[in-house]
Amino acid sequence: MTTTEVATSNKPTGVDRLRSQAAEASQVRALSTHPDVVALRVESVRTQVDVLMWVGILLGLAFTMVNVQAFAARGATLVSLPWLAAWLLDPMVSLVLIAVLRAEQITARYQVPKISKWITATKLFAFAATFAMNTWSSFLKLDAAGIVLHAIPPVLILCAAETAPVLRDRLTEAVMRAERTAALADPHKAAEPLAMPVVTQEMPPPPAALESAPEATREASPHAAAKTPRKPSSKPRKKAAAKAGRKYLSDYVTDALAAVEPGIDADVITPAWARKTTGCSAGLSAKVAAGVRDQLATAAVSSIERTAA
Repeated sequence: MTTTEVATSNKPTGVDRLRSQAAEASQVRALSTHPDVVALRVESVRTQVDVLMWVGILLGLAFTMVNVQAFAARGATLVSLPWLAAWLLDPMVSLVLIAVLRAEQITARYQVPKISKWITATKLFAFAATFAMNTWSSFLKLDAAGIVLHAIPPVLILCAAETAPVLRDRLTEAVMRAERTAALADPHKAAEPLAMPVVTQEMPPPPAALESAPEATREASPHAAAKTPRKPSSKPRKKAAAKAGRKYLSDYVTDALAAVEPGIDADVITPAWARKTTGCSAGLSAKVAAGVRDQLATAAVSSIERTAA
């Protein structure tokens, strides 16, 4: 067989290329629904949402600062002590508001419910104070254009502050739903991290092809001087033994279900509860808690269906 015939026989055909493309598409589809990939994409979107929300809120607060200072100064002499003290009123309100919004950014990400009405009351008071001080002079003059101009920033800040926690909660729910779906489809695969791609080296042409090629071709071949690879041993290598005592996600869920008390509220089943009950890691605790809640919900639905039947 000549060198040209060898190259032609080794050239991939249309079927081989189609098979390779189909295998690559299958891997892309599998990775696109993997919980880790979904979490990575959601985290990127969450960062963009947080940055845009904070930029809008800070710009709105900066816009209202001048009007609030003018309201507090009330015609005081320029650079006098009352005039300088008036600049402290808006930061006083804004910093408290930013502190509340920053805390809600974290609690909404981990879906922690509000346990006090003081959070909402503090936000509403800060917004009401900013709105009143920002539009006071326009209302006294009955200036409709001024009222609209100075009312838009406080109202927009209020809308952004109320919407941002909901968006973060929905983004977290998207990650949790992807984890629950993967856990129900294949619990062992969902608990395993993504494998790193294996880098393969280019293999030399088969020795038979080099032997059948002309002498000049063999001498020019970069692999001509390479030694003939040894024949692999017929004895199979022993596989590495699996780590003793390794537990998967389904095992942690089973242990957690065994520790669930009758009539327990679903809100109690949190990642912290899962870590305390099963001793799982912090990264796996959210998946364990979600799996327990799903199992309890499925059991409750089945009980209702049996009762109705």
